[in-house]
Amino acid sequence: MPRQNFKVLYVSGEVSPFIRISQLADFMASFPQAIEEEGFEARIMMPKYGTINDRKFRLHDVLRLSDIEVQLKEKIDLLNVKVTALPSSKIQTYFLYNEKYFKRNVLFTDIYNANDLKGSTDKVVFFNVGVLETLLRLGWKPDIIHCHDWHACLIPLLLKTVYASNEFFKDIKTVLTLHNVYRQGLLPYKAMHRLLPDDVCAGLHCSNNEVNMLYTGIEHTDLVTTTSKRYADEIVRHEPKTYGVGAILDKRQAPLHGLLNGIDMRQWNPSIDKLLKKRYSFEHLEGKLENKKALLEQSSLPYKEGVPLVGVITHFDEFQGAELLKESLEQLVGLDIQLIISGSGDKVYETFFEEFAAAHPEQVSVQTDFSDGFYHLALAGFDMLLMPSMIESCGIMQMFAMTYGTIPIAFAGGGIVETIIDRSKKKGNGFIFYDYTSTGLIEKLNVALQCFHDEEVWPQLMSAAMTHDLTWKESAEAYNRLYRELLEAE
Repeated sequence: MPRQNFKVLYVSGEVSPFIRISQLADFMASFPQAIEEEGFEARIMMPKYGTINDRKFRLHDVLRLSDIEVQLKEKIDLLNVKVTALPSSKIQTYFLYNEKYFKRNVLFTDIYNANDLKGSTDKVVFFNVGVLETLLRLGWKPDIIHCHDWHACLIPLLLKTVYASNEFFKDIKTVLTLHNVYRQGLLPYKAMHRLLPDDVCAGLHCSNNEVNMLYTGIEHTDLVTTTSKRYADEIVRHEPKTYGVGAILDKRQAPLHGLLNGIDMRQWNPSIDKLLKKRYSFEHLEGKLENKKALLEQSSLPYKEGVPLVGVITHFDEFQGAELLKESLEQLVGLDIQLIISGSGDKVYETFFEEFAAAHPEQVSVQTDFSDGFYHLALAGFDMLLMPSMIESCGIMQMFAMTYGTIPIAFAGGGIVETIIDRSKKKGNGFIFYDYTSTGLIEKLNVALQCFHDEEVWPQLMSAAMTHDLTWKESAEAYNRLYRELLEAE
């Protein structure tokens, strides 16, 4: 193993299993570990939400990280830090806490569309400034601060302004990974100006009196990455998939690096997964049926021999496919399948799906509040995972599903085509549809159903899915090279 001579701090609004709002949480659960295996020292900082259970995750206070002063222009707020290790690793994870800002169960999900519900701008600014103040108090200097999505996009600008004269932060490089470019963090400039010094405000990317946090991060970070080559190409060159980001990336005149997600086989492996009803492998698939039965029982659906169980795990918004799923439901229940929809988000969609399930109690179940145990059991118990997302920068859910012998059916957006090989091709391990309509979705699902009932074809699909290399190895090596090039550049 290479010598651990460089340090990387990962900053994210969510990390699984502590809190999961989107697939970013799953990314953060394994990526830092993969980087440590490449010879770096990794640590994580995230908010301490009120819903995170201190006892369950063994969070403890750190006396020297208490009452940290966070200067917000004309006022000072205090920050306290709790710490624990990322499960299945020794990676230190720091939880930044202030009851006024973080007691509510979410921090970032309520400010996607240029509003400022309940002082969300204050929370975001406090978190970004708090990360740097925590590093000062901790005395641990990273070589790289790797920011994820717009939640942490103020950090590169802060390092070039407020903290530029501080010797501690000299030579620290920043990396920004774009997971969802359609979520850009639009915040009112007036609120930002109330909190930040003039030199910081001068560097904010503003339009129509709104600050675009994602654009601000892209403009000031040293390196930009995303989670697949296909998505990198789409968001630079293919309107309307760029959501305006293409112009700002082009202005940087630096390459956008697309590196695929991976998964940690220590956490996602049906042969050792303690959260399953029964463990299994691709050589011994009998246990998968036991998980299906247990999942159906938990979801209040009857077991029907020979009837495929189709699952959906997604965030309920238009981009993640809630509208397409809504449009397809009547056709879906016309098929000989059972359907479990798991997720949360827009309350309009939640209500619609719940009411639809109530009208089809033996065929459809909706789960809007579920545990890690249910999450693992679902991926093992589904026969197929339906992914209606309009956009997947890479997607990680299909990787989990394939590892558990659950066959994905997904729209060809972003990195999906780099991780799923359609059944029509040699060594196919899933199904991809290219027509983003209910008709396109149903037609591809019908092809999958035909394969499901073929006793020779379906086991071959499952074997191809479960033996596909979905680890972090290749991408972690690529990040290793990018990090070292960045640090060695003059």
